[in-house]
Amino acid sequence: MGVYQKGIDFYIDYYVNGRRKREKIGPSKALAKKVLQKRKIEIAENKYLDIRRQYKVKFEEFADTYIELHSKPNKKSLRSDLSNMRRLKSFFSGRYLYDIDALLIEKYKIHRAQEVSPATVNRELAQLKHMFTKAIQWNKATDNPVKKVKLFKENNKRLRYLEKEEIIKLLGNCRGYLKPIVIVALNTGMRRGEILSLKWHDIDFRRNVIHLYNTKNSEKREVPMNEMAKTALIRTKKHPESAYVFCNGRGEPFKDIKKSFLQTLKKSGIVDFRFHDLRHTFASHLVMSGVDLNTVRELLGHKSLEMTLRYSHLSPDHKKRAVDILSRRMDTIWTPSPAPGKATEKHSFITV
Repeated sequence: MGVYQKGIDFYIDYYVNGRRKREKIGPSKALAKKVLQKRKIEIAENKYLDIRRQYKVKFEEFADTYIELHSKPNKKSLRSDLSNMRRLKSFFSGRYLYDIDALLIEKYKIHRAQEVSPATVNRELAQLKHMFTKAIQWNKATDNPVKKVKLFKENNKRLRYLEKEEIIKLLGNCRGYLKPIVIVALNTGMRRGEILSLKWHDIDFRRNVIHLYNTKNSEKREVPMNEMAKTALIRTKKHPESAYVFCNGRGEPFKDIKKSFLQTLKKSGIVDFRFHDLRHTFASHLVMSGVDLNTVRELLGHKSLEMTLRYSHLSPDHKKRAVDILSRRMDTIWTPSPAPGKATEKHSFITV
């Protein structure tokens, strides 16, 4: 047992039943000594165990509580939360919350990294971290061990889009309900969740606009429809008892189209492609057609231009077009009015 300093703060270090405990106290060494003495007394009188007993909550029990009280009422990404929770439960179930420390989480991190991408591991750890945050707020835990674990570095620059030939193959192999979904994705850049949750009253066929209310950034967005997207939606058969555009025979919106989409990709000979890459395809072809990045940003619903800049390199002549525009402007500015009887003299920025 002891007191030590790290930076400007003092910490106490002690053992309970063979388990090492460390607590951050603050900038006062005297206070740290007092707290350490108090812990010694609690341990000697067996009171420390009484304190821990009130936090005796199994991981899987709190996981269910978290889903019911937080995810279901508040999260648009409930499906993602449920998926992450299944993975977390398979590793941490059977343990009390206070038994889960940074070392155990590091083991989980390494284990999952052998199965999925770094980004997926990070999303699962982010949920675990928020679970402990809520556990502390709900008086079910005293510490958040995930804060001590470093996340993986992610490669967010992945940009996979379909060439024209691949688009033709994909649409040619789409069948049934999947085809209009893919057409809408390719022609609007809407996210999968936005498309699957689309209702008929969200579509204004007169103005050729789709109104999105349940977006990723929680901001209302209007998406313009071209003729291809509009035709695909008009030809989609309406369910007599459902408001959803894309739904099953019971009128329930499709929750997952992954299986049918993967089968179609395989049939089309398209590899290394996800449904979200249809959104990249939409943006990429706009940029390659000469549409400016700010307009692409607005169509995608990006809050800042930074996310849209990943597509800038796809316009090989966009820099040349920019300096050509400047050249024409400067040509006018730097061409003085000719004196009577004299030819016009042009000036260049570059002198030799």
